[in-house]
Amino acid sequence: MTEQLMSFFQFSEAAVRMTVFIILFAAMAVWEIAAPRRALATGRAGRWFSNLVIVFINTILVRVIFPVMPVALAVAAGARGWGLLNGFNGPSWLEFVIALVLLDLSVYLQHVMYHVLPPLWRLHLVHHADLDVDVTTGLRYHPVEIIISFMARLSAVAVIGPDPLAVAVYEIALNGMLMFDHGNVRLPAGADGILRSVFVTPEMHRVHHSAVIRETNSNFGFILSWWDRFFGTYRPLPAAGHEGMGTGLRQYRDESGLSLPRLLVLPVVADPGGYDINGPGPEKSSAASEK
Repeated sequence: MTEQLMSFFQFSEAAVRMTVFIILFAAMAVWEIAAPRRALATGRAGRWFSNLVIVFINTILVRVIFPVMPVALAVAAGARGWGLLNGFNGPSWLEFVIALVLLDLSVYLQHVMYHVLPPLWRLHLVHHADLDVDVTTGLRYHPVEIIISFMARLSAVAVIGPDPLAVAVYEIALNGMLMFDHGNVRLPAGADGILRSVFVTPEMHRVHHSAVIRETNSNFGFILSWWDRFFGTYRPLPAAGHEGMGTGLRQYRDESGLSLPRLLVLPVVADPGGYDINGPGPEKSSAASEK
């Protein structure tokens, strides 16, 4: 493919992604105000300021550091025959679906790794330390985590060799689902049950933000709910129920200690709290002492 075509894909994906982001963010914010699922434990203004500034920093960093975006890389991979699917001889619609599924699997596995490897957990706990879970929580990731995650997504594109359109659709869908999954919104029970048979819902993902370690280490998916069921990481409900469930991390309960400057240095000074899957954790320690 020519450089002009690569630039077209990259520009189009960025423009559509930004448009979808603005529309969905506004819709989720209004929905949260109109029909909140849980009462907020902290004020919205301070949290939103910190979370959205981090989003701004991350956006600038990605654009400055990376010379190529996932869609443009998919175009280059197709031109050079890189990746598993570039040798696929089946129908184009099937290749498109397989690409979406494999991309989602790669993001699920990447998320699990952030809970397994202690250095990655130190980065990821910035996301989990949010004392409330709402649309902005889905955008709050430490800048170093964003860089690592972006590199992992580029690697997945190079290995899978998906159609550029599939990459564009997936990137836009992931961006939207991150906001939806973290939304403090109320869904009818029937609608939630139907949706989560295929897709991750706010009720499902909220369990992942429980302060209870065994619940934090569950429900890792962002788009398809299949992976948690298949790999045994699915938990339908928190033990205390959604109203009684505490969110955030046990070791960080003071809102004043989670300011924007503090969040940016938190991975260096953090108390991991045993939340990484291989960590001892207070729950695991107490269980071991009872044996």
